[in-house]
Formats: sequence, C-alpha cells, structure tokens
Amino acid sequence: MIDFDLNMQNLILTVRPSGPLSESDFLKVAKRVDAVIEREGVLPGLIIYAESFPGWDSFAGLLSHLRFVRDHHRFIGKVAVVSDAAVLSIFPHIAAHFISAELKHFHYEDYDTAVSWIEDKQPADE
Repeated sequence: MIDFDLNMQNLILTVRPSGPLSESDFLKVAKRVDAVIEREGVLPGLIIYAESFPGWDSFAGLLSHLRFVRDHHRFIGKVAVVSDAAVLSIFPHIAAHFISAELKHFHYEDYDTAVSWIEDKQPADE
C-alpha cells in the first residue's frame, strides 16, 4: 500500500509505502503524476519516505512498479530516498544506472532536508 500526497506549491510528490506494494498503488500514483506532467511538463521532485521497504504483494505489483519507473523517470527532476532501510539506502547507487533523475539518499529523520534539496536547483554533487 502506498499513501501519497502532492504539494501543489512546489510540485513535490511524497510517497509513503506502508505495506506490500500492489499494482493498483502504482496506477493511482501514475494517474496523479501524469496529470501534473501533462500540465507542467515535469515533476520537479519525488520523495520516497519509508522507515522500511515493504516489498510487493505480487509479481504484478513488481511489474507495475517497474513500468512506473520506466514511464516516468525522464519527467522527474530529482528523487530523494528518505529512509534508514538498508535496501532503500543503496537504491540511489543502483538506480542511477537506469534512470535520468538525480538521486540522493537521506536518513529517515531528514525529510525537510530532502525537500530543501529538491527545491534547490543545485545538482546532487554540489
């Protein structure tokens, strides 16, 4: 299950996985993101905010996740992974080879810092 909200002022989408991820979770998120991308051309930032990674509820959930990434990564400027979960903390290092968005990991308590990084126009390495 994914809870999410989109801050319309800064166009930052925050997703909070709270249980095994399903196909319908990604369809709901995609519907919201697609509307913003259609109107704005881009989504400046996505924050994955999770204490732990809950996995997927099925193979269809995994495939839906991969399709979401494939279809949206070119339209998202920055992705902040805000988590102390080991699997999510290495995500930026692995995903950087497959997606065009800037990626950066933050500790779970550093949500506000992640928002500031996305709002800042500086690249991740500066």
